[in-house]
Amino acid sequence: MSGFETVVVESDILILGGGMAACGAAVEAAYWAKKNGLSIALVDKAAMDRSGAVAMGLSALNQYVGIAAGDNTAEDYVRYVRQDLMGVAREDLVFDIARHVDSTVHLFEKWGLPIWKDAEGKYVHEGRWQLMINGESYKIIVAEAAKNALKELGDDNIYERVFITGPIVEDGKCKGAVGFSTRENKFYVFKAKATLAAMGGAVHVFKPRSTGEGFGRSWYPPFNTGSSAHFTIAAGAEMTCQEVRFIPIRFKDAYGPVGAWFLLFKSRATNAFGGEYMVERRPELQKWAPYGLVKPIPANLRNWLGMLDIFDGKGPIYMRTEEAIGRLAEQYKDDKRAYRKKMRELENEAWEDFLDMTISQAHLWAATNTKPEERSSEIAACEPYFIGSHSGASGAWISGSADLQTDETRDEYCWGPYGLTTVPSLFAAGDASGASSHKFSSGSHAEGRMVGKSLVQYVLEHNEAPVVSDATIESLKAEIFHPMEVFEAHKGDTTDPNVNPAYIRPRQFMYRLQKIMDEYAGGVSAAFATNKVMLDRAMELLAFLREDNDKLAAESLYELERAWENRHRLAQAEAHVRTLLFREETRWPGYYFRSDTPKMDDDSWKVFVNCKKDPASDDWEMIKRPIYSIID
Repeated sequence: MSGFETVVVESDILILGGGMAACGAAVEAAYWAKKNGLSIALVDKAAMDRSGAVAMGLSALNQYVGIAAGDNTAEDYVRYVRQDLMGVAREDLVFDIARHVDSTVHLFEKWGLPIWKDAEGKYVHEGRWQLMINGESYKIIVAEAAKNALKELGDDNIYERVFITGPIVEDGKCKGAVGFSTRENKFYVFKAKATLAAMGGAVHVFKPRSTGEGFGRSWYPPFNTGSSAHFTIAAGAEMTCQEVRFIPIRFKDAYGPVGAWFLLFKSRATNAFGGEYMVERRPELQKWAPYGLVKPIPANLRNWLGMLDIFDGKGPIYMRTEEAIGRLAEQYKDDKRAYRKKMRELENEAWEDFLDMTISQAHLWAATNTKPEERSSEIAACEPYFIGSHSGASGAWISGSADLQTDETRDEYCWGPYGLTTVPSLFAAGDASGASSHKFSSGSHAEGRMVGKSLVQYVLEHNEAPVVSDATIESLKAEIFHPMEVFEAHKGDTTDPNVNPAYIRPRQFMYRLQKIMDEYAGGVSAAFATNKVMLDRAMELLAFLREDNDKLAAESLYELERAWENRHRLAQAEAHVRTLLFREETRWPGYYFRSDTPKMDDDSWKVFVNCKKDPASDDWEMIKRPIYSIID
């Protein structure tokens, strides 16, 4: 498009994203790159200080194993993750992160992150694996370390406010990425010998619970728009666990966290009539043996038991905050002064849990005159999200470390340095890598560090400068700015620019996508249930929506970003529906329920369901990969 300057950036290593995994990769890769005379470029669509899933802050680190203290082992963590994902986990990947994550947490503390400690100087645990933190500035601290590391290699290697639209792929190899500035009229071409996709998960693929004045609220940050999935799918990478979407239970309407209430405050959740569904519905867990019969009960099954109460008309579900606070303060009841002091401490902790990471929930409590020490608050299942880092597992299929492989796993799980996808020179980490659930923020940073070292190793072994044809670059440039061309060509066709037969605007496109996914692929309005007929209908409607990709219109750079975000969401949506169709069982009730195949079938479906799209033909291939255990 005329008027847009083409900026070409060449580096040995390209890091795409500015969240926890990208920051971890930057710290580690910069250390080894400096030793080997290599260059790095990092590109973030936002600003690193407040970019990624923990942008607003966090009240706890959800992965800390405590190996040196003898609290747990990496093997323990693998068993926990395997159990929570109903048996579907790449144990080599989970183990690898678990054995490295503690050192990452110690780095956070060294960099200035306040981690709670008791009178004896030991970390305060929220649960077995979680550490309490004062985390409002968590991301700022981690980003500062990454930026300082990159500055050791030069002053001009961080590119913020640049939106990456997709990969540069020639000869079956990823040679970098293209994108545009969201502030200036610039088209960027990033060429690299090794590229890391770490651009977050996907939000707003499904219609959210929050609408109207609450539009845009979600549990996971709304600016996670499926860029990692789109990038790796568009490059031709094999994807895994695309059916494993995550549905967290959160405080209703503002998505406040519940972890501290369950784990630290030991609160109960009950239905509207005081019934404790985790007790009353316990016989249901027999249907999901062996996973439902071992503690901790998998997150999806905890969801499922609460949903059954909702289906039976016993809603809403409440977090009994007043009961939990009262019980914790009860031991001080004989000393009125000590009792009042303890109550104030607990009230402060309750509010701080939100102020550290979900400020809007504190606003909602204040706006509705809610005092957690006096009354309960509603909790509810959110809409589905796609993440490789939390309790979901969707992402790219990546190579594990060679030293963890057995004779059985070596050919299936390892084909290069850690984090390499099935596309040469393309790596993935954080939400972009799949089948290694429960790495959360600290584990994502640890994984980023591991991949950062792999990037340097890969470049040293494949140290050829990428050659990209001018025709490819011009084609990608035309594709990127096509929505702006469409708007300019047809904006005068109607008196209202939002109603035009020649184009569709990004928000309209997103509404259509969300409606399709919500109603046919098991969203909130469908009570998270679906079946083959509904999924086939979803595929038909997604095909119609995909035809309108070329009719997306953008009036400005801001709207151009929105247009591409929705193209990215569409890629994630299609991968999800295709994989739901392929897996003919219900393995994760509480995340989704296939009403036509309502049971779990370990004999046929205790496998990884992977998929791959051919970039040339757009044909999809569905693949079964075996699940191997490396831990008893």
